[in-house]
Amino acid sequence: MTEAETRPNVARMYDYYLGGCHNFAADRAAAEEVLKIFPDTGVAAQTNRAFLRRAVRWAAEQGIRQFLDVGAGLPTQGNVHEVVRAVAPDARVVYVDHDEVAVAYARRLLPTDGRTVVLRGDLRRPDEMLADPLLRATVDLAEPVALLLVAVLHFVPDGDDPWAAVARLRDATAPGSLLAVSHLTLDGAPPLPAQAGTAVYRRSSAPLVPRTHAEVIRFLDGYDLVEPGLVRLADWRPDGEPRAAVSHGYGGVGIRR
Repeated sequence: MTEAETRPNVARMYDYYLGGCHNFAADRAAAEEVLKIFPDTGVAAQTNRAFLRRAVRWAAEQGIRQFLDVGAGLPTQGNVHEVVRAVAPDARVVYVDHDEVAVAYARRLLPTDGRTVVLRGDLRRPDEMLADPLLRATVDLAEPVALLLVAVLHFVPDGDDPWAAVARLRDATAPGSLLAVSHLTLDGAPPLPAQAGTAVYRRSSAPLVPRTHAEVIRFLDGYDLVEPGLVRLADWRPDGEPRAAVSHGYGGVGIRR
């Protein structure tokens, strides 16, 4: 087996939490360790995915027709292009991930219709991402775009300055563009289980960096927050979907000034 198959991968672990089948034994073993510590992790993952669907649908209803999903991970149910095109069939979606396995899966599973593209890029190197010819051919950055950073920023350590990377992406988009963020927090979680959970991720393809509300809201600097602001994921504009009580993250949407 290759190292990619024997080392737990955060995208495939998330796929496992969501009940997907694109994961290996190492991913399942690591995910099960986390589930022993936080048994509601699977429900929390579903809550995060539901936030993504609501945020994307809301953006499409506001007239946004371009979506840039950075750190998209593995395709699963209710992908961005599926949610968007129920509202706007002509919308364009770019999926970006730095993990070559996730990109390979996505290219194989997602439609090749010219309006849905997948590219390999790293959030920590925003200028390289923005210069990608495939991105440039699909998204017009002079027009509003919805930037989706959903369950990805908590895999970028402080030392890599994720706030600066997000600011660079913000500055590259037109006024009226949107930013949707979801981010893991351990605010209120018991310290010992929290330490044990993050220790599992240190053995995976990316460390886990939970952040506080004050740290997460900094990612939305330069944006006007959409009501109800940066809140627990289940509390962001609930729309009648079954609401789980479990939410280990914050979510919010902002409009670029």
